[in-house]
Amino acid sequence: MPNPGTDLRGKVAVVTGSGRGLGLAYATALARAGAAVVVNDLDEAVAEQAARSITAAGGQAVFEVAAIGTAEAAERLVDRAVTAFGRLDVMVTNAGILRDKVLWKMTDEDFDAVIGVHLKGTFTCARAAVARMREQGEGGSLVLVGSPAGQRGNFGQTNYAAAKAGIAAMTRTWSMELARAGITVNAIIPVAATAMTETIPAFAPYVEAMHRGEPLPDFLRMGEGFGTPEDCAALVPFLASDAARDVTGQCIGIGGDRLTLWSHPQEVSVAYASGGWTPETIATAWHTSVGSAPQSVGIPAPKLPVPETAAQ
Repeated sequence: MPNPGTDLRGKVAVVTGSGRGLGLAYATALARAGAAVVVNDLDEAVAEQAARSITAAGGQAVFEVAAIGTAEAAERLVDRAVTAFGRLDVMVTNAGILRDKVLWKMTDEDFDAVIGVHLKGTFTCARAAVARMREQGEGGSLVLVGSPAGQRGNFGQTNYAAAKAGIAAMTRTWSMELARAGITVNAIIPVAATAMTETIPAFAPYVEAMHRGEPLPDFLRMGEGFGTPEDCAALVPFLASDAARDVTGQCIGIGGDRLTLWSHPQEVSVAYASGGWTPETIATAWHTSVGSAPQSVGIPAPKLPVPETAAQ
């Protein structure tokens, strides 16, 4: 089939949490593709500067200061898009916070804050956007932002991993619910040097070198799929474009030089017992049947090159 193109002229997008980092990269990429963009951040000065950076480069952008999570904030963002540009075609739910602690030290406040911004914020913004898109009757795109932590779990991130896993589940559910309205729903799984990742000890020296203007090595960009926020940005305008009208319900990874498609959870082994199972028969069969190859958990540690001195 011929490529319908990725020109977004005439389309309007909202990107939550887009004052800096990955969110700003997504908003900038959408604007470069021709979309008018509503930038969002908690800090008015940061949001205003982000919008100015887009307009200074020839794009169209306005900003809206709002704390993501409530229905009121979501409605304000949609209203801002409609008031400024007349419509809404794309909602990118990027806003997020971290409150990392192991389970026994995590407070209710730590849990609720992260769930409120990531999971409820995605829900409220998507709901508000879909109401407008269905009213317009011309389809649209939801681009939800997930994480490897939500796909595989991550030590110390009960709240964050749960929220991101929920976003992946909502992606699959909404892709079915919104198919008749022509609204695609996909989750992106970005991996990039941001304030949330650059303190990881294995990456820290390379990120510091990147900030000095040195390129990231191939084993990170290619092998780990780890790069800059701008490396992740191309996926968003693609998913918002007519070229991706048949792409929905997917979790798509991007980072550095790597683009990936994540699998959905599915049964990987099965055993049967005529008449049903008992605890005793499960215990007898477990290690030689369904439990013979248990699934791994956690984000794999980076495969860093072995220093020459250690290799000798």
